[in-house]
Amino acid sequence: MAIERIRLRLQRTTTTLDAARVPYAIIGGNAVAEWVGRVDEGAVRFTRDVDILIQREDLPAAIAAMEAHGFVYHSVYGVDMFLDGPESKPSEAVHIIFAGEKVKTSDLQPTPSVQESDREGSFTVISLEALVGMKLTSFRRKDQTHLEDMISVGLIDRTWISKYQTVLAQRLAEILDTPEN
Repeated sequence: MAIERIRLRLQRTTTTLDAARVPYAIIGGNAVAEWVGRVDEGAVRFTRDVDILIQREDLPAAIAAMEAHGFVYHSVYGVDMFLDGPESKPSEAVHIIFAGEKVKTSDLQPTPSVQESDREGSFTVISLEALVGMKLTSFRRKDQTHLEDMISVGLIDRTWISKYQTVLAQRLAEILDTPEN
């Protein structure tokens, strides 16, 4: 039931933003699931929230569109999000990341452009190369797991190391060199 609620929230979000012509890209765990699912649906790992990449200047239009469809804009501790109704929890929200900005000041690189995206399915998803770069930048345990998932279905291999700057390339090599892969 929880997984279905997440999928419906993803669908409502993308349908709403598409109808309002607000440029976006799905990022995070749902982007990983989309890319992995294109190769092997059985290897998809589900996530508990929806993450979107938008341009900061499109935030007012996104707020207007999302609030017209029952979402509630909220910002807590510098994290912008759309709660799925007034009684929703931040852990179940649509989290907003701004294109071309660093999520944390310590990040090695800013987030990609919304234009670095792909529209093969029913919604716009960040390109595979940009997604891998985001996962290598964050490099939390769940990001490493997402990278392992993409490696396991053949989306990423050693040829990808040369696509990234030194520290990110080293991180990717570390994941590729881990025996579990």
